Amino acid sequence: MLKNHVIFAAHMEHTIFIALGTNLGDRLVNLRAALAALAPHLKRVQPSRIFETPPWGHTDQPAFLNMAAQATTTLGPQELLSTLKQAEARIGREPSFRYGPRLIDLDILFYDDLVLESPPLVIPHPRLHERAFVLVPLMDIAPDFVHPILKKTIRELLANVDTSNITLHITIL
Repeated sequence: MLKNHVIFAAHMEHTIFIALGTNLGDRLVNLRAALAALAPHLKRVQPSRIFETPPWGHTDQPAFLNMAAQATTTLGPQELLSTLKQAEARIGREPSFRYGPRLIDLDILFYDDLVLESPPLVIPHPRLHERAFVLVPLMDIAPDFVHPILKKTIRELLANVDTSNITLHITIL
């Protein structure tokens, strides 16, 4: 269900936020490779700092490095999802079980103020407001961005989650 009417013309730029996470191999190399793989489709990429976070969902696995990035793109939402999945595959991500370890994970968090529910894509990401490992990096780059459904800023959403196990890993990539 497309709730906000957005024209996805090839020349229009859209502001997006993506989450990046990794807990296998050389995690910093994985994040660098993911950012590099997104060019030329994403422009004006503003990355957050990188945070080490405990695993979520399935806890018997290595800690993650997580970050977020704000960027612009002329891709439509489905094209963007396809681009992210292709980047994951090029970096070497292999299918695994839900919430399992992964070489790289790229998720669309926001696409302008679009609200979209159509398999396989839901925007905004349906559980981002529950996940400190997403909100902490988002806070780094967009504390005043307003969630289009919840009508709360990232700062307000972050105040409702436990961040005690999240530590700053590195300030620049």
